[in-house]
Amino acid sequence: MVFANRNQAADRLAVALQAYKGLNPLILAIPRGAVPMGQRLASALGGELDVVLVRKLRAPFNPEFALGSIDESGWGYIADYAESAGGTPAYLEQEKKAQLDTIKKRRAQYTPLRPPIDPTGRVVIVVDDGLATGATMISALHALRAKKPARLICAVPVAPPDTVEKIRGYADEVVCLSTPMFFQAVGQFYADFPQVDDSEVIEILEQAGRAKG
Repeated sequence: MVFANRNQAADRLAVALQAYKGLNPLILAIPRGAVPMGQRLASALGGELDVVLVRKLRAPFNPEFALGSIDESGWGYIADYAESAGGTPAYLEQEKKAQLDTIKKRRAQYTPLRPPIDPTGRVVIVVDDGLATGATMISALHALRAKKPARLICAVPVAPPDTVEKIRGYADEVVCLSTPMFFQAVGQFYADFPQVDDSEVIEILEQAGRAKG
């Protein structure tokens, strides 16, 4: 399955998540690519939009490859292959500090006038534009589980089958539209997959805040 763009992927996810329409779900998007998708999902399901801030821990010589991830609280997930890919304990500590600093800066940028929306007791749907290793999604789900949502759902258009299985233990439900066996990168499953920049994320979150107000 190839999606025309993120909008189409979000619309198809909205159909798959119709059971939550009218329950005021909290849609938490992983920045940056998933934020426009989260906006469409929130609109389609009658929910509320925010971001969940997590960062991958980058491999030393391949920054696109995740050795793990870290959430806003500082909790880190380390993949079992991390050390064999150059993730020594000293390197990972340094990388955790760097990514936590980025998370703090993003929170100040994205929602400067309010704290994160509280997920306690809510139906929470965590959306990304696709998963490769699943590392950032694991951190997002772990962080949110600690806040006791009523139900925690991972929603993505595409991910490899083994990643979907890895994620299942962290969510009450995983909604994934396509699980191709031959998977190199998320972008290969989109005809149009532009970068989403911080200014677009900020504008979308401001719109969401105004709509709530």
